[in-house]
Amino acid sequence: MNEYTDIGDAGSDREKSMETIRSKLALLPDKPGCYLMKNSVGTIIYVGKAKVLKHRVRSYFTGSHNAKTQLLVSEIRDFEYIVTSSNMEALILECNLIKQHHPRYNVLLKDDKTFPYIKITQEEHPRLEVTRRVIKDKGKYFGPYPNAYAAQETKKLLDRLYPLRKCKTLPDKVCLYFHIGQCLAPCVQDVAAEDNERMVQQITRFLNGGHEDIKNELKAKMQAVSEELNFERAKELRDHIVYIDAVMEKQKITTIDAVDRDVFGYVVDKGWMCVHIQYMRQGKLIERHVSLFPYYGEEYEDFITYVMQMYSENPALPKEIFLPAPPERELELKAEAADSIGVTAVDPSGLEVADPSGATAVEPDGQEAADQSGEIAVDSAGSEAADLTGFALNHPGMDEVEAVEAVEAVDAIAETNIPSEAADTREKDVKEALEVWLKLKVLFPQRGLKKQMVDMAKDNARAALNEKFRLVERDELRSVKAVQNLGEWLGTAAISRIEAFDNSNIQGTNPVSAMVVFVNGKPDRKEYRKYKVKTVQGPDDYETMREVIRRRYERVLKENLTLPDLIVVDGGKGQISAALDILENELGLYVPVCGLVKDAKHKTAQLMIGDPPEVIPLPRDSQEFYLLQRIQDEVHRFAITFHRETRAKSMVVSKLDSIPGIGEKRRKMLLKHFGSVKKMKEAQVEEFRTLGIGQKLAGEILKALQDEVGTS
Repeated sequence: MNEYTDIGDAGSDREKSMETIRSKLALLPDKPGCYLMKNSVGTIIYVGKAKVLKHRVRSYFTGSHNAKTQLLVSEIRDFEYIVTSSNMEALILECNLIKQHHPRYNVLLKDDKTFPYIKITQEEHPRLEVTRRVIKDKGKYFGPYPNAYAAQETKKLLDRLYPLRKCKTLPDKVCLYFHIGQCLAPCVQDVAAEDNERMVQQITRFLNGGHEDIKNELKAKMQAVSEELNFERAKELRDHIVYIDAVMEKQKITTIDAVDRDVFGYVVDKGWMCVHIQYMRQGKLIERHVSLFPYYGEEYEDFITYVMQMYSENPALPKEIFLPAPPERELELKAEAADSIGVTAVDPSGLEVADPSGATAVEPDGQEAADQSGEIAVDSAGSEAADLTGFALNHPGMDEVEAVEAVEAVDAIAETNIPSEAADTREKDVKEALEVWLKLKVLFPQRGLKKQMVDMAKDNARAALNEKFRLVERDELRSVKAVQNLGEWLGTAAISRIEAFDNSNIQGTNPVSAMVVFVNGKPDRKEYRKYKVKTVQGPDDYETMREVIRRRYERVLKENLTLPDLIVVDGGKGQISAALDILENELGLYVPVCGLVKDAKHKTAQLMIGDPPEVIPLPRDSQEFYLLQRIQDEVHRFAITFHRETRAKSMVVSKLDSIPGIGEKRRKMLLKHFGSVKKMKEAQVEEFRTLGIGQKLAGEILKALQDEVGTS
């Protein structure tokens, strides 16, 4: 009865929300802006931008959508919108709203602050450091360096060349860095501001791509000191030059100019987007970075959102960025390329328009005969009977795939008739927003070397996305194969569902157990379960296993849940026997039970099964062994995490519960308000008044928590 009532209530709420949405749709303005989609509890789940809010927001509730957009729309129960004065403002506002609300269906640049930067601090005696925190502190940031190793190696090189101070807090005496010539020791002697400024300028020049000039200067110094017979100093300078070459050897010159630029490329497939960025400094490709993530909106808009987020808090900006053209422009470029080699398009009547060379001929019955050069034949219905191989052979440099793309581009232009103004408008909006907001130059290369650089980024993105799909497919095949073979090794029927158990305690205190479930070799986290041990006193692993197995499979029988094909316990003969005793003698269940025995290094070593248990000679390099190892590691992680949570809560609960006037309700209220015991301990007495707790009780709470820390 309650179940049907809940379903009816849910349907009623859905109808009410749709009625509200329909009313709001009628009031949408014909202006640019941002819209915020909300779910049933009012949480913002998607933020988007629109040139015309009325048309864009309505499109979510009319027509057909792909599977991912349908998933988003199914959760929408309300929306808000913010009108802006221009498309540029809408782009910037969207980026800020995404960073503020972190909607689950937006492209979230979760690693926008994880790239390492090399930083020169703004202090009396500056320091050089590698940091992942970007703050507005007047320091000079250089990067980003997607490869943390490259950032650290570059810093080591600069430490050798320029002896800025190393210690965060100046010590009372000199350290090792002074003795090896990597610090001027401002802690014990005066260092002129001019010396610090000179080194900062040299480091800035080096990190901006001037390492060749600095290397030449070092060579000149080495030659000079050699002539003075100061060979020890000459050797030091030579070592610096060699180290510069070693650190910079992986950089490749890709352009003849020396402009700092970032080159973007992206591809989409199966609901995923891959963005590839090439970081070029002083005309050299110094690093590349790949991001893969699911997307739910329109592909190019989500790509631009990614770019906006990436640069919104990046202090080390390039001079210019190259972006791929919008899809409309790409279609036009393909059509132009096809047209330049004589490919023809199909008009609405189904007849092919003759190319300028006059190579095609249309027969009276509307059928076009393919000429001897292998050109494309199109019948009156517009279908292709193309000899693409011959077509490609008659156009040097073009393979069959390129021939297909050329023909498809021409036909797409003929069918859709997309105006070039659409691409112009979109490029203008993006260009204006980024250039005004970030003060950098934005280009959409369409031909030549710069277009090749963007195409190379797109090719790398496509390769990365294909690799992801291949790895997922390979892992799935391996998991399925491992499960199939495991059944053969154990002498059981086919194994699909595996349930694994592990116990955790510290000398018998806060004993807990955990169960994980693997289906077809993959974890099913919705099926994971935690158990607080109730009947066992002290560190008795066998009795703990008995209790947990009994509780789990009594419930399976009572609620008619799915039985596993195999039960895995963490341990050997004792644990297996305890589990089998409960299953067979108490519950009348006959499910295979195997044990995973660990070695002295706490690694999975042996597989045991049977009654009495015997070792199964499973090869340690087999996929079946790797699967069992993953299962044991996962259940151990899950049990340990639960035990730590239980132990931490019990320490807090026991201390708060010992205070007169603090019951379960107040304890939960305190933890919810302060967030943690640490913050509660650091709070002032006045902060407890908002919870209805007086000065006396608040003082007792603080005293009890401080006594606990002192005792610890």
